[in-house]
Amino acid sequence: MAFENLINADHGRETKVTYYDEYILKQPLDNMGEEARKKWLDKQHRTKSVIDEIAAVGNPAYYIPKMIAVNDWDFKALEERAFGYHLTYDLYSKLSERQKFEIINSISSFLVDMNELRPVGSLQKHKIIKELKFNRLDSFVNDKISRWPFSESEKSFVSRIRDEVASFEYMTRLAWSHSDLNSGNVLYDPVKSRIAFIDFAEADYRFIYRDIFAPIQIELDLYEDVYKLYNKLHNHGLYYMPCFEDRELKNIMKYRIIVALLKRFIKAADDLRINAVSEKTKINNQNKIEYMKLQIQKMRYIESVYGKGTK
Repeated sequence: MAFENLINADHGRETKVTYYDEYILKQPLDNMGEEARKKWLDKQHRTKSVIDEIAAVGNPAYYIPKMIAVNDWDFKALEERAFGYHLTYDLYSKLSERQKFEIINSISSFLVDMNELRPVGSLQKHKIIKELKFNRLDSFVNDKISRWPFSESEKSFVSRIRDEVASFEYMTRLAWSHSDLNSGNVLYDPVKSRIAFIDFAEADYRFIYRDIFAPIQIELDLYEDVYKLYNKLHNHGLYYMPCFEDRELKNIMKYRIIVALLKRFIKAADDLRINAVSEKTKINNQNKIEYMKLQIQKMRYIESVYGKGTK
């Protein structure tokens, strides 16, 4: 093991990470109690099992860094280090058309493999409201939005979208999923043209469209291309997916993207501070308001593409 590029850092709320040249050593934070450390260890074993399962597929379209070992005695987990850059829009926009296609193929192939690793559930109704902290959104729209510098048009739009999301439901099925596909968990190596998926701690059965229209696809604006290729690659004998022109699919896609944007909107709203005194807090409020307005603009764009209403 090489130690030339050793780096120590906290990773999330419960993990301390040491980066070596080719490996990552994970440990629970020093301030965690014994019970919390045992839960951390159980989580590492579960994650290793998920990684071993998807890595065993051996699909050359993507790379899964392996978790080499979990040491119960020392509360340590050793993983392969994934090389590359976080797959952000800034990086993606600078790539060649061939590289962009490879990324679309990699994401689509990975989603199919994850979804088909374990039995897929039967069709059932799902209310998308259950994926939101809806009470916080409802409270903000009813009681708090008027305290902040939003236009009447913006207030009206958010109120209407709140009502539409509250009533929207659709037919879907549970499938084994990564459940946390964002630019922080997807790395791209432009030299090797290789995409790597990391952090399988949240892997679980989720409604199938969640990963297909995940934050990474939304950020890169390639959710349509990913869906079309996914629909070609998946095992049609296991489950049916509607064609891209299906009206119900358009509604599902629209509201899944809007829900992702609303999650950002709600998170920013929770961070607003009334009666801000310090200059730092005032600047933070201003930045959060601008960020929320940006999410409204994005939701309006999605609606302009896929139409108003749920029918």
